[in-house]
Amino acid sequence: MQTLHNNQKIHYTLRIAAAMCFIGHGAFGIITKPIWCNYFALFGIDKVHAYQLMPVLGTVDILMGLLLIFKPVRVVAVWLVIWSIITATCRPLSGEPFAEFIERAGNYGAPLALLVLAGGIKFNFKWLFSTINPNEPVSEKSQARVKLILRYTVFLLLVSHGWLNLIQKPGLINQYTALGFSNPVNVSLLAGIFEIMAAIAVLVKPVRPLIVVFIIWKMGTELFYPHFEIFEWVERGGSYGTLLALWLCLDPIRKTKTHLANSQHLSVGG
Repeated sequence: MQTLHNNQKIHYTLRIAAAMCFIGHGAFGIITKPIWCNYFALFGIDKVHAYQLMPVLGTVDILMGLLLIFKPVRVVAVWLVIWSIITATCRPLSGEPFAEFIERAGNYGAPLALLVLAGGIKFNFKWLFSTINPNEPVSEKSQARVKLILRYTVFLLLVSHGWLNLIQKPGLINQYTALGFSNPVNVSLLAGIFEIMAAIAVLVKPVRPLIVVFIIWKMGTELFYPHFEIFEWVERGGSYGTLLALWLCLDPIRKTKTHLANSQHLSVGG
């Protein structure tokens, strides 16, 4: 079995993460999450029609996620970036804190990084409907851009979740209460401070050991939602995926591996 080189690992990490966002979000559409009615209302859609549309949109989301896994056509990744931004924007527009929009950075950051890793964005018909090849060599310029996107994405999702903790988002307080903490407000404040410090550390100078800690933190804390835990966890795949991809980008011998892989590709092509 051939060992994957680092850029291939980053590709599959981002690809699976983006698909998780689609599938998790789609699952909520099928089970008709009540809060979605607030977002449909922004477009003048009443509750009756909102509940009728939710399973349709959910099914499309899941199909797009599966397509990204089995046939990664660029247009699907582009659509995920656009759709994620639209759905995240609905949150502050419906009265939720602006941090809710930023906290979804993993949803649009993962597919964006995947597209840049695959050579960038061109927006023509041929490019949109071409398949992303995980075996194509990646230029150092593309690698640098991917790393930058991932750093900013991780910064945004950590700092915004910390922000939600500091303002004591009711859902998080309920989470800590359900876990048995006697003073959930203090837990929320401490978690918020930790996450904001983590975000700053990633932005200033990300190091691999700390990224591992943040991966464990995000994957663990996202398991404790009071309702639909598994769907919430899957939907936030972009958060874990961008963290893991950033960890892979920080591989100290990555450049050597990439250079050798590119050289071998060119030799075979020649």
